Amino acid sequence: MPAPIEDDILSLKHQLVNWLFTPIFLLLLFTMAVGYVAAIKLSGQPYDLALLERARLLASQLDRTGPDVALLAWPEPEGLWFSLSDTQGKRLAANADLPQPRPDDLAAATPRFRDAFFLGRKIRLVTYRFSTSRYQPGGELVVQAAEAVEDRVKLSRSILSYIVVPQFLFILIAGLAVWLGLKRGFEPVERLRRTVARRRGDDLSPLDEEMAPSEVRPLIREMNRHIARSRGLMEQHQRFVANAAHQLRTPFAGLKAQAELARRAPVPAGTDALLEGICEGAVRCSHLVNQLLTLARNEPAPRDREIFKPLDLERLAQEAARDWGPEALRRGIDLGFEGTGTSLTLPGDEQALRDLIDNLLDNAIHYTPAGGWVTLRTGNGDGAWLGVEDNGPGIPESERERVFDRFYRVAGSGQPGSGLGLAIVLEVARRHGAGVELGTGPGGIGASFRVHFLPYGANGLPGKE
Repeated sequence: MPAPIEDDILSLKHQLVNWLFTPIFLLLLFTMAVGYVAAIKLSGQPYDLALLERARLLASQLDRTGPDVALLAWPEPEGLWFSLSDTQGKRLAANADLPQPRPDDLAAATPRFRDAFFLGRKIRLVTYRFSTSRYQPGGELVVQAAEAVEDRVKLSRSILSYIVVPQFLFILIAGLAVWLGLKRGFEPVERLRRTVARRRGDDLSPLDEEMAPSEVRPLIREMNRHIARSRGLMEQHQRFVANAAHQLRTPFAGLKAQAELARRAPVPAGTDALLEGICEGAVRCSHLVNQLLTLARNEPAPRDREIFKPLDLERLAQEAARDWGPEALRRGIDLGFEGTGTSLTLPGDEQALRDLIDNLLDNAIHYTPAGGWVTLRTGNGDGAWLGVEDNGPGIPESERERVFDRFYRVAGSGQPGSGLGLAIVLEVARRHGAGVELGTGPGGIGASFRVHFLPYGANGLPGKE
């Protein structure tokens, strides 16, 4: 038995919350990442401009006074370092042992910024190439300026907090608004649920579509159609019970009348005929009761597929033909069987399928006149099939849609019966997912019934397609 599914998995409210808040949460993460990059960029730009301006100021002093005088005269703020190199990377002067300029930085005509590590601290370093007129007339020098990045990080974090905190508060407020909106929006559905829960078990009146939102009304309409079908089935069941009671009442009333006449008959010879009528009535009653029980037993049920077992249709047909042989011989009818010679395995209820075959053969043998023939066949095409053919009077085309109705008998047939045999055939076929085809026999004479079963494995049991 499968494990029960939790209500939260199928809750529309929870699914909507997940679908709404998951994108919002991902959007928050995205905006945080974008905000972080923007904060780093915004906080770094003014510091980079200030650092470059100091490098240019130092370069101008170096060009006027020379490196030794310029570096001695330059005030040394805490965490601010400089170095001077030629275009080949040879260091000429410095106030700190900064990392050597990279070849690309030495050759660049524009200032180059990069991050580096110095004395265990992360620094921001700019390389600036400039022309000199006094220290090396007509030549070029390279100055490096660097500073620690702690102040930049503090500023970027401050900017990021101003971006993220309002967004986080916005999501909380939006979440509360969405939750309240969903709760209010689902109130009509909850009201509909309470209305259905208060209904009596036998109340099959349609639900009011107006009490549900427009999105739920198609579901309400389908439920009303299902209720209407259920009401029709119940009415059909009630008619069946009424018909069954009527059909049972008639033979039993006749049986009682025959018994009363037998008690009053003064002539013993007449008593024998009356008792014969009692016996015939008892046989008809017994047959009718058995057909009613068979019909009730073969009505489709939800758990049919769980109790079905693999069985051999070929074997069942052979056994049925053998069992009906004496009855066919007594009536002067040639009963034959034509099979495949191999097993026809399908999932099903063996007793129910035997009821199906028995009723087809009983119907054919009783309606075929003496000297006629009845043939039971099995085959395998797109799934197994079973057929019964005869050369009897056949069934008029106008009657073929009604012969499967319960208690219906073709007018003028002249044969006793309950009118339940073909109804039982149809119910058994439906239980097994099979279809029943009614036509004429070979040469357009008699009747032909063929039951087509699904391929083995298509009925809910594992097997070969």
